[in-house]
Amino acid sequence: MEQPFDLVLAGGTVVNHDGEHRADIGIRAGRVAEIGDLAKRDAAERQDCTGLHLLPGVIDSQVHFREPGLDHKEDLESGSHAAVMGGVTAVFEMPNTNPLTTSRETLADKVARAHHRMHCDFAFWVGGTHENAAEVAELERLPGAAGIKVFVGSSTGALLVEDDAGVRAILKNIRRRAAFHAEDEPMLRERKSLRVPNDPSSHPVWRSPEAALTATRRLVALAQETGARIHILHISTKEEMVYLAEHKDVASCEVTPHHLTLDGTEAYARLGTLVQMNPPVRDAEHRAGIWHGLSQGVADVIGSDHAPHTLEEKAKPYPDSPSGMTGVQTLVPMMLDHVAAGRLSLARLVDLTSAGPKRLFGISRKGRLAVGYDADVTVVDLKRRETIRNEWIASKCGWTPYDGVTVTGWPVGTVVRGNRVMWEGQLTAPSRGEAVVFEEALAAG
Repeated sequence: MEQPFDLVLAGGTVVNHDGEHRADIGIRAGRVAEIGDLAKRDAAERQDCTGLHLLPGVIDSQVHFREPGLDHKEDLESGSHAAVMGGVTAVFEMPNTNPLTTSRETLADKVARAHHRMHCDFAFWVGGTHENAAEVAELERLPGAAGIKVFVGSSTGALLVEDDAGVRAILKNIRRRAAFHAEDEPMLRERKSLRVPNDPSSHPVWRSPEAALTATRRLVALAQETGARIHILHISTKEEMVYLAEHKDVASCEVTPHHLTLDGTEAYARLGTLVQMNPPVRDAEHRAGIWHGLSQGVADVIGSDHAPHTLEEKAKPYPDSPSGMTGVQTLVPMMLDHVAAGRLSLARLVDLTSAGPKRLFGISRKGRLAVGYDADVTVVDLKRRETIRNEWIASKCGWTPYDGVTVTGWPVGTVVRGNRVMWEGQLTAPSRGEAVVFEEALAAG
């Protein structure tokens, strides 16, 4: 006798390993149980998805949710609320909190804070430092660990590892792919005088393309020397895309919606410090170079680099203003708008937001719509036109650089392990987020 499904997503266009085809998805016990014509099968709940596309759950592998220590601008609950409102089913959160996520104890604390409090599934990057370099092989395989993240620029205190010896010590010990913020710290120190008070457009002059490329070159050389795998975050320059195309043996890379969307020449004049990020939003020539690298397959994943600050903090005069903006909730609509404009295909977007993260980071049972996988589904309307507004943003800071931007393509529903968490802009289930499981940590878990 056939078992009934817990939920059937009926009549939508499934986007998976078979391409795009109209089918129902039957979900049982949190996993995809069957894909096909399930109209005559029993189900506890049936959701009509006619006219909608069912994508593998979007994974945002770079967010900053600020908890613990900076909870006034974001926390794990509010950040994950923003994620599922935007169609994101899992996030990897960064270690620059207070205390820093650099030990077994601080990682376990974050996992405990997040379990069934976050609305989406989660993993946490563990910061690599001079002090814990000997322990990273153990830390990267702990339950809930996305891997090791290293800042070679743009950080302070223990999380900054700017010297080759420090990076080498970490790379010699890791077994998984380590992620890097690649800006050359000595060059940034030398160029600080180029910052112009009250002029955020001087931010990309100070944090130059050369500073980014220099750091990326150093990291590739160290990876080749040590036999390690590295992941360069938030590529901001055309030169890095050209260079990384020649070093795919050791290096993967991430692009972000803001570097693909915003033109610094216009954005700094219009948005001021709201568009201030590290590495910076640059001019249209660099944006075009990043798009070219994406079109050629050099980019492996898209991450939002969601890094919220309050409007009061962002209103400080440059350079006292902090770098960072919201992004997790707008990742899907902004990238769907690029799909609508013909800049990339829907299949390529799926590769960047689900298959890519699974492939790079060895995620278990996520990253595709297939029987036996977690029933993580991002339900979208490719034709729906909406205007993004600050009022829609669920982040504690309550603003987006895309306020007033009209997009084509919109997240209609978010399903996390079979739980219909968001539908039509409303939370529809209690928070049940759980730690992402990784293939290289199965035995350790």
